[in-house]
Amino acid sequence: MDIYTLNGKWRMKDKSGERWIEAQVPGSVFSDLLREGLMEDPFYRDNEGKAVEFSYRDYEYEREFNISPEILKKDRVFLYCEGLDTLAQIMINGKYVARTDNMHRRYEFDVKKFLKIGMNKIHFIFYSPTEFINKMHKKNPLWKWSFDVAMPGFYHLRKAHCMFGWDWGPRIPDSGIWRDIGLKLYNSGRLEDIYVTQRHHRKNVEVGVHINFEAWVKKEFYVEVLITCPGGMKIIKTIKTGKSDNKCSLYFNINDPELWWPNGYGKQPLYGVRINLKYRGKVLDSKDFMIGLRTLIVRQKKDRWGKSFEFVVNGIPIFAMGANYIIEDSIMSRYSKKRTEKLIKDCVEANFNCIRVWGGGIYPPDYFYELCDRYGLIVWQDFMFACSVYPPGRKITENIKGELEDNIKRIRNHACLGLWCGNNEIEWMINMIESKPREELRMPQIAMLPKLRQIKNTYINLFEKTIPETVKKYDPERFYWPSSPSSGGKFNNPNDESMGDVHYWDVWHGLKTFKEYRRHYFRFTSEFGFQSFPGIKTIKSFTIPEDRNIFSYVMEKHQKDDLANGRILAYLSETFKYPGNFESLLYASQVLQAEAIKCGVEHWRRNRGRCMGSIYWQLNDCWPAASWSGIDYFGRWKALHYYAKRFYSPVLISAEEDDKKIVSIYITNDTGDIAEGIINWSLRDNRSSIIKKGSREVSVPPLKAMKCIKLSFKDIINKDNISEVYLEFSLKINEQFVGYGTLLFVKPKHFIFMNPEIKTTIDENDRELIITVESRAFAKSIEIGLEETDCKFSDNYFDLSGGFKKRVMIEKSDLSDKMNLSEVKKKLKIRSLYDIEER
Repeated sequence: MDIYTLNGKWRMKDKSGERWIEAQVPGSVFSDLLREGLMEDPFYRDNEGKAVEFSYRDYEYEREFNISPEILKKDRVFLYCEGLDTLAQIMINGKYVARTDNMHRRYEFDVKKFLKIGMNKIHFIFYSPTEFINKMHKKNPLWKWSFDVAMPGFYHLRKAHCMFGWDWGPRIPDSGIWRDIGLKLYNSGRLEDIYVTQRHHRKNVEVGVHINFEAWVKKEFYVEVLITCPGGMKIIKTIKTGKSDNKCSLYFNINDPELWWPNGYGKQPLYGVRINLKYRGKVLDSKDFMIGLRTLIVRQKKDRWGKSFEFVVNGIPIFAMGANYIIEDSIMSRYSKKRTEKLIKDCVEANFNCIRVWGGGIYPPDYFYELCDRYGLIVWQDFMFACSVYPPGRKITENIKGELEDNIKRIRNHACLGLWCGNNEIEWMINMIESKPREELRMPQIAMLPKLRQIKNTYINLFEKTIPETVKKYDPERFYWPSSPSSGGKFNNPNDESMGDVHYWDVWHGLKTFKEYRRHYFRFTSEFGFQSFPGIKTIKSFTIPEDRNIFSYVMEKHQKDDLANGRILAYLSETFKYPGNFESLLYASQVLQAEAIKCGVEHWRRNRGRCMGSIYWQLNDCWPAASWSGIDYFGRWKALHYYAKRFYSPVLISAEEDDKKIVSIYITNDTGDIAEGIINWSLRDNRSSIIKKGSREVSVPPLKAMKCIKLSFKDIINKDNISEVYLEFSLKINEQFVGYGTLLFVKPKHFIFMNPEIKTTIDENDRELIITVESRAFAKSIEIGLEETDCKFSDNYFDLSGGFKKRVMIEKSDLSDKMNLSEVKKKLKIRSLYDIEER
């Protein structure tokens, strides 16, 4: 196969206008308009509304390309389109080729008959997605219910739903050629489909490579498969096919296999697989894959709590630790492998072993899964359906089947793929509407009631028949889960605490306290979250000084969850003293978010075995805004991601108190080794003087959580001193600190913090800047930052007792601006909870 790329420079214009502008492919309408200065930055202030207006127009793209006589001598010439967003008409040399209507599909058209020797012209019309959904929304009144933050009717179009708005993202329904495009040139035949299977035995793995190919001559072909082991050893096999047989399989025994493991459980060795289709000694077509050898199942087993729900890799039950991944940018052309790799590496640095691809966005590009293979993240893969009901129909179903086939075949050979999930929250929402009293429903939900049976039947046909049948056909060894959350389908209590996965939102949407998490023992928590604001550097990117109040018009335009800014303040009022200025409020919101998620995660990890997954909402942002993210739009770590690095530590020390001043200290060991070490604890006053202390040697078996110490302070803590004492605890293994924590016996707003008088000294070596932090009294949630310059700190938002020192490192290569030591000293900023008040 030869490829003639059509990526690069094109021309684009508004279909109703005359002016052509330069366009870049892959790209999009909005990115081209922005580059040419014809559209204002939709992320700045309230420009989002102006951007929406551009989505009501149709646009044309075109370019010329030269075809040589050699190209037209090929047996087949296919136009391949890896991604068209969304309603496109394709013309070549003035002749109609095809129309497309699915952003999530890969398209291929035999176009040899449309081509000529010399200069050719390809032309696209992209029709307005916004006009289309408006028209369909009016046309079909039954299917008017959906997620009410998004533009009505979004579910009528197979396009990333969140591009029409979500409760964390803007309404920016872009269009264009958003992935690679070109011509594929073939002679005689081509590889069509490759599926790699594994059969694991005690000392070897049988790898099956199953090949489908297309032939245009009735001759014998040879299929050659080369496997390259991680150490470089190569295994090669060749098979001759019959004249009319276009399928074959080759099997390889890999002795002493190097197994692939999730991050934290082992390494991620990968085996190369190359498939060559040969005819008359020439290679006609080739495909390359990287595979990981592992078993990966989702185990559901009845037990004393109900039924388990857990990933089991190579026989080891994995506690899934991670977050939900959304689109990386509302302007799709800004995706890049470099940007995604940074995000994935940030996950690994925070001890993630799992990531959920949420169902209201896109199926990520190939390099996303390659990176998850390389870095060891299990992927929970939703199909792209979320928070809505979908109209029935043969044409719609066939379109969806094509989408499923394209993406299952594309993704299925990756080691990281853990499961396929039918949709996000649809089963739960339909069940909720059916079970709630009518007076508690909103008007769109009430409108659904007369047709609820039809809606449920349509749901069953799509998510419990069509999709699982398609998964079974193309990826029969992979686990399919009908919805998230679900207890297994059929609307059987989909958010059941005793089985399946759960989305828990009573903390945040329900305004319940953080400790409410501890009342629940979910089997697998795939969504729970808490909002915060981004830091001041990110706020400055979309505001002017007079906007910098959380209730300003612009700040509220960058908050897509109704009433959420007030909700942040409500929780803040229950937890902290009122911040004295805008920047302190941003800081306090991030600490609040991090403490909330920490409370839930540590509880569920203390109950490892009963609960086996914690995937919080959400990992990242698609624009600069207030949201549930732990990493903001610019890749800046918020407090939550630094906390995650600690609460997802492979060996976790955590504490749980009750109202009787009794504290239990736990060790959760998510490694394959015994965790043997020493727990040290001390009850201290607010100046960090020790009131009482102790230690204990502990030995925690692999993959277990254990209560190691139970302490009673009933005789020490009373109403007169409860606001001035805290518990400090740590774990040492092999003389190395592996975990640390503190516990207050009152809400932080009632704790009497002394001025910690935090001091810093900064040194450097060739590779790092070393910041030494010390305080004179107990300091909570110490934040270190650099004005204007971005970087990652080895630790941040940490607690520190008076008289102790903590070293924090910055990799010099990670600084966004080059700075010498004196500049770093000038730009360094530091604060703790003591500083949020106006003093």
